[in-house]
Amino acid sequence: MLLSRKLAALATGRGTKWAILLVWIAIVIVAVPFAGKLQDAVEDGSTADLPRGAQSTRVEELTPRFPGGDAAPGLVAYVRDSGITPADRARAEADRRALASVASGPIAPPAASRDGRALMLNVPLVDDGDLSEHAEKIRDRVQENAPPGLQIRLTGRAGEALDVGDAFEKLDKLLLIITIALVTGVLLVTYRSPVLWLLPLVGAAVSLQVSNAVVYLLAEHADLYIAKGMSAILNALVFGVTTDYALLLLARYREELRRHADRHEAMRVALRRAAAPVVASAATVCLGLLCLLAATMGFNYALGPIGAIGVLGGLAVVMSLLPALLVILGRWIFWPRIPRFGDTPPARGGVWDRIGRRVAARPRLVWLAGTAVLAALAAGALGVDTGLDREHFLTSTPGSTVGERLLHEHYSGDQTRPVRVVSEKPVTAALRAVPGVARVGRPERSLDGRLTRTDVILTAPPDSEAAKDTVRNIRAAVPDADVGAGAASELDKADAQAHDRRVVIPLVLGVVLLILMVLLRALVAPLLVIATVVASYFAALGASWLLFRYAFGFPALDTQLALMGFLFMVALGVDYNLFLVSRIREEVALSDHRTGVLRGLGLTGGVISSAGLVLASTFGVLGVMPLTMMVQIGVLVALGVLLDTFLVRSIIVPALALDAGRLFWWPGVLSQRTPRHVRPPEPAHN
Repeated sequence: MLLSRKLAALATGRGTKWAILLVWIAIVIVAVPFAGKLQDAVEDGSTADLPRGAQSTRVEELTPRFPGGDAAPGLVAYVRDSGITPADRARAEADRRALASVASGPIAPPAASRDGRALMLNVPLVDDGDLSEHAEKIRDRVQENAPPGLQIRLTGRAGEALDVGDAFEKLDKLLLIITIALVTGVLLVTYRSPVLWLLPLVGAAVSLQVSNAVVYLLAEHADLYIAKGMSAILNALVFGVTTDYALLLLARYREELRRHADRHEAMRVALRRAAAPVVASAATVCLGLLCLLAATMGFNYALGPIGAIGVLGGLAVVMSLLPALLVILGRWIFWPRIPRFGDTPPARGGVWDRIGRRVAARPRLVWLAGTAVLAALAAGALGVDTGLDREHFLTSTPGSTVGERLLHEHYSGDQTRPVRVVSEKPVTAALRAVPGVARVGRPERSLDGRLTRTDVILTAPPDSEAAKDTVRNIRAAVPDADVGAGAASELDKADAQAHDRRVVIPLVLGVVLLILMVLLRALVAPLLVIATVVASYFAALGASWLLFRYAFGFPALDTQLALMGFLFMVALGVDYNLFLVSRIREEVALSDHRTGVLRGLGLTGGVISSAGLVLASTFGVLGVMPLTMMVQIGVLVALGVLLDTFLVRSIIVPALALDAGRLFWWPGVLSQRTPRHVRPPEPAHN
């Protein structure tokens, strides 16, 4: 409490407000150049994206010890349904010679398929940050003036990197523009002011620049891994939480401007009263994200600190820069609805007052009916399929997937992603005896002569369960070896995601519950709030699955969706319930329980609904991304936030609080006494 008072005095002092502004201007000037380099730190591929400690990760780490270990294959498929002609062979040979300047090593002559209808050219490339650029040169060369009737496709790791690079090209700027446009629209509708909407937007922009700069510096100097798509999640998270916190502060500031003649004093009071729920909210999201540090999957592990940095950036801006700006600009910033000292708040009878009265009439029936709606939506998740194959990695069918199909049709086994076995001695005989193995390559010795690497072609596609079973059999047949790449990587990722769900989800629930217990000083209320948020998650999952299956045409959910969706839904969904219930607690302490619940709902209804729309919009923008996983995360979180905002928070939680009575605050002091000092009722504004 003392710390919040000091911070409030610093941000709203008549002289210190200018110092705060100047400090933030200096921070932004320093941060912008680094923030602009964030995309340079994004990695196309890395062992950091693989499960920590898995066999496939060890294989990737050992790869540089072998000749050409840093090579990524660029496989070019030449297919003619009527049969390869001499002219086709000449074309493939000409491409081989022309691509020698791009390749990282010798290019073997084109390999013909047994059916005589395909040729395969393997162009080795250096697997570094320029992989997609090298792959683009290959694609441009082989598809230039292609002979009629000859299909030419680039696939392999290089082709996949190129497809992902093409999909993300200039996308981050487009996503940011769409996000700003949506947030602006919600703020204009909320405030109906030509100027006030700019402040939350400016705050979000500053938060994003500072967060991006910190993430970039950590990537450059602390080896923080940034995968493609993480910057989009960071954009959505920072814009969402910063705007939400700003909306809450603005609502409290507007209230206090009617009670205080001095705007500095009004902001000091507003900041002190808003600090507890805002800081608790930021702590909930940050600690929830940091639970990902217990994850083994590289993407999950790295997202935790990146997301926490974004949330802390938003918190710092809303608790310091925004109050200073509001006090500097004065009351006119609310024009045309300027709150004056002594003004009477708008009369009761707004939408949230009416909702509150209807909920209070039959609270038990209301929360039972609301729970039934959530259960019906959650039933949509029954029979959900998880695990997207490579073909559906992007929302459109990429060229590398077409090339992979062509090679699989004309060559035995999967040529694009072989399994690699690293051992101290040759294991060729044991590998050939494993069912599901189509071909075993020639063993290759490491540069120091201590290890052997053998490439294994499987009969089944790497994404299939049959391929994963074959990997399990290979590992059983050669227990002293490390088996990675191809289907082995897919198996390890699936196992890691299952591990992360088992470990991280209980951690998140425990952290959120503890924070709610500390803030609300009760046990029953936090348990009920957690239960409603979890219920809204499963309802959103069921509704999303129906959309994905029948509207989007996705055959399955990405394996990361369950964890990512749960994390964002619980951490962010609890926010609105936290804002509501903390305000209800404040009002109950000044009146009776029923009045406090209805006043809390009426006073927070408008601002929390606006905040929910902002957050749903920022995550909904992910739906335009080409990466299927990001589309699914965006849709799931957006639906979940809307459900939580307009059903759980506005109807079910107030109904539960009213039905439980003072037991809602058990074992806290509010469950045992009637408040001594009752503040006169004040009309709620909506």
